[in-house]
Amino acid sequence: MMTEPRTTRIPAPLYAVAGAGDLAYQQLRKLPDVVTELGGKAVTTTVELREKAAATLRAANTTELREKAAATLRAANTTAVTLRDKAAGREFDVERLREAATRNTAALVSNAQAAQQRAVAAYDALVAHGERVVGAGVVQAADTVNADIEATEAPAETTEAPAEVAATPADVAEVVAENAVPAKATKAAKRTRAAAK
Repeated sequence: MMTEPRTTRIPAPLYAVAGAGDLAYQQLRKLPDVVTELGGKAVTTTVELREKAAATLRAANTTELREKAAATLRAANTTAVTLRDKAAGREFDVERLREAATRNTAALVSNAQAAQQRAVAAYDALVAHGERVVGAGVVQAADTVNADIEATEAPAETTEAPAEVAATPADVAEVVAENAVPAKATKAAKRTRAAAK
């Protein structure tokens, strides 16, 4: 009688790796097309940017650019002074800051939990994909092995077993006595043997 082969479950991390590897392989197969497409766009974009830069430099007078830069610097300095004055004049509201910190902490925890759930879902998706990738090969290999085993297995010859004879207590005692290892005789055993003689 042939026993069924014992199957073991492959751990989920191995399925996840197989799934990730298969997805990476699929993306790598698309890579040459993407490189060709982006190469064409890069050439076009480079030409356009050079033309725009040349047109801007021709159109703008360098003195105009210097004047604009000086005006922007003056405006930035004025804004900085105004902000310093506002910050120095206000007292800090500790309670408001504490509430904001608590609110931000709660938002951070909520976002961390959501990120964890997304990570678990992505991991589960990789495991499922890996099971499909690996499962197809495992089933095919198992079918091949089972077919080979069935093809090479010789038909079992059946012979009639002799009818069993019920053993009597005397037969059992003889077998036990033959197989018994002689042990040190105790005083009680010596007396029993002496009385039996």
